[in-house]
Amino acid sequence: MKYIDEFRDGELARGLAAAIAAEVEAGRTYRFMEFCGGHTHALSRYGVTDLLPDNVRMIHGPGCPVCVLPIGRIDMAIELALARDVILCSYGDTLRVPASGGLSLLKARARGGDVRMVYATTDALAIARAQPRRQVVFLAIGFETTTPPTALALRQARDEGLANFSVLCNHVLTPSAITHILQSPEVRRYGSVPLDGFIGPAHVSMVIGSRPYEHFAEEYRKPVVIAGFEPLDVMQAILMLLRQVNQGRAEVENEFSRAVTREGNRKAQALVAEVFELRRGFDWRGLGEVPYSALRLRREYAEFDAERRFGLAYRPVPDHKACECGAILRGVRTPRDCKLFGTVCTPENPVGSCMVSSEGACAAHYSYGRFRDETLSSSPSPAPLPQGERGAIG
Repeated sequence: MKYIDEFRDGELARGLAAAIAAEVEAGRTYRFMEFCGGHTHALSRYGVTDLLPDNVRMIHGPGCPVCVLPIGRIDMAIELALARDVILCSYGDTLRVPASGGLSLLKARARGGDVRMVYATTDALAIARAQPRRQVVFLAIGFETTTPPTALALRQARDEGLANFSVLCNHVLTPSAITHILQSPEVRRYGSVPLDGFIGPAHVSMVIGSRPYEHFAEEYRKPVVIAGFEPLDVMQAILMLLRQVNQGRAEVENEFSRAVTREGNRKAQALVAEVFELRRGFDWRGLGEVPYSALRLRREYAEFDAERRFGLAYRPVPDHKACECGAILRGVRTPRDCKLFGTVCTPENPVGSCMVSSEGACAAHYSYGRFRDETLSSSPSPAPLPQGERGAIG
């Protein structure tokens, strides 16, 4: 298949749904975690979960970089914008994440902070060039996918001698988060686990390759299927996971072979290794401190490290007591389990980070599935696949 529409074909989706239904074993429950928020979005938007048998359960993982960013890290950025007179740049969704004192970066801008939304790290560099008398800080977030552009921006800043540019680094690592989920006593305690397998993130895997996931198959006996973000990609990955589980296999399979290789993008990996090194620990929203799960700037790039330049100190801040975002990120709760979901907490007024980003589980469920639970509870069979609607399979 060559075109996106082919990966949304309704007839092919029905064929995959039939193959999945034929593969499941009666009396057995299958629990698969889609790590990436892009997969969560696809499951909700295209109604994929409606096509799955009742005993195949999809569990949302912590693969939304906006969602896992803890409040204390946002507080550091707000301090820069309000108390240090810097130009603070970041991606759009990050500006809406709730922080301490009812603030967010957007609200900090309303209070006079110079907070600017950018679409790329090169935009922040351009601002630094245009404002040589102002300090410009780029609030960098994301998994391995967005790390190489940040590394490239830092190399350019060093080569150009941009003394007024720095980065507040919050880049985190996918394999470390998966390991923490598998080892966490709290995750194992709830009924949504043990997990039977993972759908691996496509874009991340384009950078790091499929090799890092082999540890989970070998050490933890958990199959991993790397999948694209179209509905047929996700359904094919589910079918591949079912077959592995039924056959007693635990392997890394690559459904997204059109873009992912075992070795990944070695040039991007080399660039990241040149600029960044591992942190000993990093606080994740919902997961707590995860060892060796994030990056910081190497000593050679220390002058561009905003934490060092401005003497910033991270202070952990608890989430809203009624917000279940942390448990949702661990896979032990669903958006419907949260008392705030759809009432106090909406995309227009998010209380937790899972409602901020379009890749967040709560935002995806609110936009595409908030009425599905009530519909299914009153109907003996899944709702029919929508015909001819924009955004629906077929």
